[in-house]
Amino acid sequence: MKERIIELLNENTSLTIMEINDKLLLNTIEEYQRLENTLDELVSEGILYYSERKNKYLLLENSHLVKGDLNLNDKGFGFIEIDKDVKDVYVNEKNINGAQDGDTVLFEYLNKDPLKPEGKIIRVIKRNYDPLVGEVILIDGDYFVKPDKKGKNIYIPRDYLNGAVEGHKVVVEPLKEGNRVGKITKIIGHKNDVGVDILSFVYEYNFSPTFPEEVALELDSIPSYLTEEEINKELSSGRKDIRDREIFTIDGADTKDIDDAISLTKSEDNKYHLGVHIADVSYYVKEGSALDEEAYSRGTSVYLVDRVLPMLPHKLSNGICSLNENEDRFAFTCEMIIDNKGNIISYQIFKSIIRSRKKMTYEEVNKLLEENNPSDEYKPYEDTLRLMEELSKILRKKMIGRGYIEFESTEAKIKVDDACHPIEIEARVQRTGEELIENFMIAANETVASSIYYKNLPGIYRVHDKPDEKRLGEFMKFLSLHGYVVNGKSKVDSPKDLQHILKQLEKVPEVRVLHDMAIRSQSKAVYSDINIGHFGLGSKCYSHFTSPIRRYPDLILHRLLKNYNYNYSEKVIAEAREALPIESEHCSIREQDAQNCERDVDKMKKAEYMMDHIGEIYEGIISGVQEFGIFVELDNTVEGLIKVENIKGDYYIYDSDMMALVGKKSKKKYAFGDKITIRVVRADKDKSEIDFEVYNEKEDNKGKKKKNNNN
Repeated sequence: MKERIIELLNENTSLTIMEINDKLLLNTIEEYQRLENTLDELVSEGILYYSERKNKYLLLENSHLVKGDLNLNDKGFGFIEIDKDVKDVYVNEKNINGAQDGDTVLFEYLNKDPLKPEGKIIRVIKRNYDPLVGEVILIDGDYFVKPDKKGKNIYIPRDYLNGAVEGHKVVVEPLKEGNRVGKITKIIGHKNDVGVDILSFVYEYNFSPTFPEEVALELDSIPSYLTEEEINKELSSGRKDIRDREIFTIDGADTKDIDDAISLTKSEDNKYHLGVHIADVSYYVKEGSALDEEAYSRGTSVYLVDRVLPMLPHKLSNGICSLNENEDRFAFTCEMIIDNKGNIISYQIFKSIIRSRKKMTYEEVNKLLEENNPSDEYKPYEDTLRLMEELSKILRKKMIGRGYIEFESTEAKIKVDDACHPIEIEARVQRTGEELIENFMIAANETVASSIYYKNLPGIYRVHDKPDEKRLGEFMKFLSLHGYVVNGKSKVDSPKDLQHILKQLEKVPEVRVLHDMAIRSQSKAVYSDINIGHFGLGSKCYSHFTSPIRRYPDLILHRLLKNYNYNYSEKVIAEAREALPIESEHCSIREQDAQNCERDVDKMKKAEYMMDHIGEIYEGIISGVQEFGIFVELDNTVEGLIKVENIKGDYYIYDSDMMALVGKKSKKKYAFGDKITIRVVRADKDKSEIDFEVYNEKEDNKGKKKKNNNN
């Protein structure tokens, strides 16, 4: 019916419900009621607009209204985001019309000024139901919650405080749509309690540090170790015993949830036999169980500075599922035979039982491979690790040959003390051991994805579309205007083209911020049931198979593999085709939530760290330029803002083409990628803000002399 209604409204500018009813030749009350419901759905989906004045329906695209997402400012006004290519529309507080941050709204333009368009919200068509987190405050005897992020204070009637007092961080649920009145549903803790600052972000993104009671009850039936009876039962049903192989794990020193293990031998015909052994989580997490539903809801583990919010309870993630040293574990093995050019000439994917011989760390593996300084306990594995390094280089060379893009890492490791106060921040560096594991996991992920795709079976893929043409064009224009010499293609049609450009920028000092800029021109990698390839990896077929303890898509893929290998049927295929589009989208959303949560916590902790370094001087690189100021990134990945009004000596004008602020009189220029010396002048943990100022040693010394003279 929906399609027919849309066709009618394409043919007619607007129609009443009775006119639509007559044109559809509906005769019964039941049909009319169904029409009413369908029209309501189309309106709520933002496809149709209902004019109450004219009592008519019309396609939204044919109305004066526009659909967009509201980003609300904590001062009460907001901006509506329509499309990345369209200027955001300003909305005054009086024109918000009860909309809340994140709501999808219909609005009308009050003016269409290309630089400062303004609108008025007419209707909310989709509420943002993410939890609202804030601090309880007391104003003139009344209780309010001040949101941590955006929006004005929410009034809390005393009957709805739920035991909260001033200073508590809480979760709030609105009582009345459109009114800023709410009730407290959860007390997170007092704002000064250790770890509450991080928990506030956890609840804001709808994660939880604890598991529901029904999950805990299910855990009671899951064993802590494998019994001989269970092992024999699985072996008799086809699981392969490979406990005699030299299998081990390589992870960070503090990793407790170990998804993957590896093995490698080389045959007499110079073929590499690579085994990637992944925890068989699906053996314990049964589809439809409370444990499964909670894992699906979370979608992923979340890695924060002081804790991990696991997708699965510790009994599984750190226990029976984790491939711990000298413990029998059920696994899913992808075994590949690879030639000396990195081609996978054959493979097997099968259920296995393994026993990891050693829990290795990246630090110790790198000492062996890079410094030729193995510890005594690693010496028995030296030959295998050298062989792994050899294969890793072959695989990386092949990946680069097809267009794999190597971006400079901008991730940071934030160390905190027992009070969760940041004491050190350093940029993460990928070394030989980390690269080795990455290369082997990519090989396994591609192999498994291909095994499904080329059989034309439903699958869940990790896809990465081509870069946004407009943003990439801006990046190329920027390189040209700033004198970066990039030989070759001026247009990016393939991963190799972008790889070629980035390769030529490797030697410039500001390579990291240039890579950041290139990354921002990229599409986001997401999960999908439709395979379009992975641009960044230069891969035609890619999925996530190697981390089912911490990623739900991997668990979905494991179940598909088991069904296709051991329970193949048309019913299984039909069910997969129906479920996978919904599951893929959900997993993508939760992954983004986790990334945003991790980013916000890091940003807050960086601000808290810099509060201890007010007045200190650092070297940095200008990582962004806007009308309002200059963003500067330090070597430790901390980024701060120099406000334009605080740049002394001149009036500075923004040049968008050059991404620079230029002095009106002096012509002094602050441009993206320039090195700059700064002083830290302000840091606000609550707002996650850091302010810098331009440091001039001569002016500073001049000021010191004046002070001395005054004395």
